[in-house]
Amino acid sequence: MYDTIIIGAGMSGLAAGIRLAHYDQRVCILERHYTIGGLNSFYRLNGRDYDVGLHAVTNFTEKGAKRGPLARILRQLRFKWEDFALAPQKGSRIVFPQTELKFNNEIDLLRAEIAIAFPSQVDNFETLLKKVLDYDDLDQETFEISSRQILSETISEPLLIEMLLCPLMWYGNAAENDMAWGQFSIMFQSIFNEGFARPYKGVRLILKNLVKRFRGLGGELLLRKGVKQIHVEDGHAVAVELDNGEQIIGKRILSSAGNIETLRMCSDTSEPDPRRAGQLTFIESISVLDRQPETIGNHDTIIFYNDSETFHWRRPEADLCDVRTGVICSPNNYAYSDEDGLLSDGIVRITSIADFDRWNNLSEEQYALQKLRWYDRSVESAVRFTPDFRHYVIDTDLFTPTTIRRFTWHDNGAVYGVPDKQLDGTTHVDNLFLCGTDQGYVGIIGAMMSGISMANLHCLRD
Repeated sequence: MYDTIIIGAGMSGLAAGIRLAHYDQRVCILERHYTIGGLNSFYRLNGRDYDVGLHAVTNFTEKGAKRGPLARILRQLRFKWEDFALAPQKGSRIVFPQTELKFNNEIDLLRAEIAIAFPSQVDNFETLLKKVLDYDDLDQETFEISSRQILSETISEPLLIEMLLCPLMWYGNAAENDMAWGQFSIMFQSIFNEGFARPYKGVRLILKNLVKRFRGLGGELLLRKGVKQIHVEDGHAVAVELDNGEQIIGKRILSSAGNIETLRMCSDTSEPDPRRAGQLTFIESISVLDRQPETIGNHDTIIFYNDSETFHWRRPEADLCDVRTGVICSPNNYAYSDEDGLLSDGIVRITSIADFDRWNNLSEEQYALQKLRWYDRSVESAVRFTPDFRHYVIDTDLFTPTTIRRFTWHDNGAVYGVPDKQLDGTTHVDNLFLCGTDQGYVGIIGAMMSGISMANLHCLRD
């Protein structure tokens, strides 16, 4: 019998496993996929390694920092700062028609940019900062308040509201059109008050260190071991049944599979309401260049763009994708050490909103053709906001909502899970708990924080 069974070998599951193994718990992590990482994984194509979900690691703090999520993760998982080898961003932008705001890992740059572009909003922005810092990230009631409501009460310039929402929604919002105040505050802290960084070798370095630490502590990681059902008797999970019929017994279960996906596994529940599932998913084009992006004038780490003064954050209404807004990321444009040097290939990644159902219903032939079509359309949209790199492309790929579904098993390929988060991680089953995206923290650091927090709260009390 295991002390804790963890469903899913993503960042949250691996972090939870390490935390529990440090306390001599017998822990087993079950992963349906053939590899680890969930959305934050990687694959190899034409001799190149590609990250699936990584644009940036948020919540960056410099070596030696004692506060913040990154410092807490390193402390609780007993890693050194060097184990993640994070290089900070060089600088990013939010770009709307006629207006842009630059930002980096110091809030003072964003302050200065707002003072230039929106001089009447300087004091209002300081008021917003205070509200964000006062937020309690485990207060479920406060979490659900509308961000648009609070922003409209605090900032009197509609365009500034839209520009602040754009990167925060892109990097961590499961709801359409609006954003829960709790999610806004968490993402504001992680992006504007802390910032972006990236390991030189991409996400695989973090995953390698997490797995090595987990196994080194005696943890068991079982790949291609999907969970078919959680057997529940009288409100208590008594066993986990795998796809091959094997049963595993544990005192408690910690699931990073998602709220709806976890409920669907429980033997005592009917099919969850599909309307509760998240709708927001993406395509992402990857362009390999024959030169560094900076040589053609692209100096930005990340660009969040929107081609009108109103930010549209919702599932496409009439097509496979909506390229009016997007994210342009150049992994080359981080401040890597002299020892690391430059990445060997120039890379530009462009992310656009997509519709899962339309992609999922394509025939194999249609799917291949639409990948080519939407690669072209997403790039065509993006080069309005960044130097045109199309003449320098030597290789491409594009992953779609069905790719995301295959890596994460989330309904609709929903990158940020369900809109309604369960902050305390509890379910209707007394020894079954949630961690990961549907608990409430998102991103690489957020996912690890979720795993650690839920392990501390629910699995280390007896």
